[in-house]
Formats: sequence, C-alpha cells, structure tokens
Amino acid sequence: MLTFIPTPIGNPQDITIRALRSFEKAQLFLCEDTRETKRLLEILSQRFDFTYPKDAIFLSFHAHNGKERITEISALLKEQEVIFVSDAGMPIISDPGQILVEYCQLHGIPYDVLPGACAFVTAYASSGFKDVGFSFYGFLPHKGKDRDEALSGVMNHDKNIVLYESPHRLLKLLEEISSLDGERELFLAKELTKKFQRYYKNEAKKLFEEFVDFNIRGEWVVIIKAKSNISKSLKLEDILLLDIAPKIKAKLLAKVSDISVKEWYNRLSREE
Repeated sequence: MLTFIPTPIGNPQDITIRALRSFEKAQLFLCEDTRETKRLLEILSQRFDFTYPKDAIFLSFHAHNGKERITEISALLKEQEVIFVSDAGMPIISDPGQILVEYCQLHGIPYDVLPGACAFVTAYASSGFKDVGFSFYGFLPHKGKDRDEALSGVMNHDKNIVLYESPHRLLKLLEEISSLDGERELFLAKELTKKFQRYYKNEAKKLFEEFVDFNIRGEWVVIIKAKSNISKSLKLEDILLLDIAPKIKAKLLAKVSDISVKEWYNRLSREE
C-alpha cells in the first residue's frame, strides 16, 4: 500500500492525525530529501504523542531518480506500507509524486492521497481576489523563450493565475510583469504559516518599486489577477445623443438594432 502524505508548509502543528498514524506504521519512506523528512519526523515526535519506526528505510525519490527508483522498489509497493512525502505541502503538486500515482494506476497497486496543507490553496484563499476561477501554474520556466511565452500566456488568461517563485527570481518576475502591464494587481504571500509570513497586494509596478531595495528571502506564492475582459459598448440611447453626422450615426444605430441604416438615416433626417 502506498500512501501520499502532505507535510506542513511551515508550522509543524499543521500535520494531521491521519498523517501521524500513517507514519507510525510505515516500513519505507520515499522522500524528496531524506534529511528533511527525518528532521520533520524528529520534530513531530518531540511535540506530539508519536513515534515512527526506527528501522524504517528512507530512500530519496526526486525528479532525477524517480523512474529508476520505481524499478528498484516495484515489489515493495505491493508488499509493504510505503509512504511518499514531499519536503513541504501536498505531495504530487509540483513534485515527482505524479509518476508514482501513474505507476500505481497502471499496475493495480492500491494507493491513497491524504488531504492537508497546500501553499497555493492557502495563498489563494488569502488573496481576496474575486473568484472568477483560478489556474495553478507552479513554477515558470527559468529563462529564455519558454519563460517569455509562459508569462505572456498567464498574463492574458481569463482566470487568476497562481505561481510559485523562488526568492532570487521574484524581483525579475515583478519587473517582467510590470513591463507587460504595470497596473495589473498582484498578491504575494511570503513564507506561509511561518514566523515571517507576510502578505503584499498592489499593482505590479508599485510592488516592483517596493521590492527593488527589499531583502528578498523565503518561498513565495504569486497570484496574478485575471486580465479584465470588460469592454465598454455604446447603447442605443448613447448613440442617439452623439453630435455626429447623420450617416455615421445611422450606421452605428444599425449595428445595435434590427433597423437598417437607410431607415435610421431617414428617421434622423426627419428629426432635424
């Protein structure tokens, strides 16, 4: 049985009781970073009524070794209690757990995904943006044409877009967004659930100016407000009030009504 377990995104108290109970019976831990997982387990064992098996095996499972690791542990996935955890937050989201889910589905291996802390959901709930729907993108490509195309796509999306960004690229992202649409509203969440958690909400150009001299640290969630699709259109009564030539006015009126240009022109001529 394979169980995907969410870990706290900052505050250890966000661990769930189900997660602790699953840790207690685990025989094999698959981890993005075995050191991080062991450190978390030690913290949890000190703070809660919880002890994890000291004879459990810990193996790394990340983007560079995931496919090879599956080959090594394929038999164990059926025979043992196996846990998969990311370094923080929901597994499978922006981490290599997806290939494990796919493997289980293809080979009939039972698995379960426990609910828990998730950075992008927490940030979106904190943003206060009107809910026109949102799309989670994760990390943009780091550079080049791929980054330009991806950023252009999210900037022109009709839904709010949620991104993850590292501290050393955040200023670059703010500058890029400012150059495309300086007035676009953004929400930034820093170090969610941790001691130095902070929220920032403003226009892109103002946030860029604020962050130029800012000591940027920690992990960030960036939410880009959806591009406004509101278009102003003239109504019939608005056109009738315009001080323009009758021929032009007749053409505009015909576009917003079922009356022909000729008939509108005749009506307007009679009124003069």
